[in-house]
Amino acid sequence: MLAFYNWFFPVVWIAFLVYWQIAWHRIAGAKATTRIEPTASRVLRTIAFLVAISLFFIPQPLAPWLFLRLLPNPLACFWTGAAITVAGLLFAVWARIILGANWSRSVTIKEGHELITAGPYRRVRHPIYTGILTGFLGSAVATGQLRGLIAFALVFLALWYKLRLEESWMRSQFGDVYTNYSRRTAALVPWVL
Repeated sequence: MLAFYNWFFPVVWIAFLVYWQIAWHRIAGAKATTRIEPTASRVLRTIAFLVAISLFFIPQPLAPWLFLRLLPNPLACFWTGAAITVAGLLFAVWARIILGANWSRSVTIKEGHELITAGPYRRVRHPIYTGILTGFLGSAVATGQLRGLIAFALVFLALWYKLRLEESWMRSQFGDVYTNYSRRTAALVPWVL
């Protein structure tokens, strides 16, 4: 049973990343990119994600303060975190499927770019970010430790910066249509944010 607890989150995240990589290579009807975010922005986001992921695998003797327990009952935290993580990542996959050929890893504008408002995009403007953040939140809950909170905060800041850039580009691309969409649809969390 200990092996299950040790391997559950790595297997879930690796499966998610493998799917993401395969989906990136198999975008049906991929559209040509006409505008892409600066390389420095992409590199900083990648570094933030790598640091966040590393926090979940850092050995305790290296930084014992990162293992400060914030949540009681490790077993309940594990199962609650596992459910939250899986739900979040499945939500991100659903959003990625709905986005179709408009999806890209970076903030981009594509030829014939469409504003997608179906599926999860009815509830939030950035459901992929919502799903990934929810996945990290679940992983943080599962650890119940300070390192999980720091990892979640790093990913939140990286995605918030990306979200702000994307919002600006969507407004310039779609004008009032996007402004109206953003008034009726939350950015990340329905009725909250």
